[in-house]
Amino acid sequence: MSSEHEQQQSRLSSEQAEQPSEEPWTDLELTLPHGRSPTGIVSFVECVLVELTHEDVGAEFVSTSVAGVKRTQFIAVDDIGQRFKKRYFDERLGWHETTVSREAVREELVNRLSRSSLGSDVGQHGVVDDQDKFKVMPVREL
Repeated sequence: MSSEHEQQQSRLSSEQAEQPSEEPWTDLELTLPHGRSPTGIVSFVECVLVELTHEDVGAEFVSTSVAGVKRTQFIAVDDIGQRFKKRYFDERLGWHETTVSREAVREELVNRLSRSSLGSDVGQHGVVDDQDKFKVMPVREL
């Protein structure tokens, strides 16, 4: 009987070793332009919303243009994920903060991530100077 117990313990140890130690949200990042389909973007945004609701993480969209860097951050403010804090930073205007609904966050992220930034970021020689970036990260890093 003890050998059966030892085998179970060994199996559990090996299963835990095979599982990645990273959090599930660490892969939730995207650089524009990208090759994802519209359906893929909606699915990606739904995954982001789930992680924002259940983990101590926030989402940040950073865009760079001739006018400077702009940051938009989203952080869940309730346990059910229906209200989010939206923080917006513009180099010229500073920080602005408001509370928005889950639907507003979903719509904004789908719109921003569906849009190709290639046209606005092409430099003098047809080279992309800067890319818009979206990432989920711990709230303390925002």
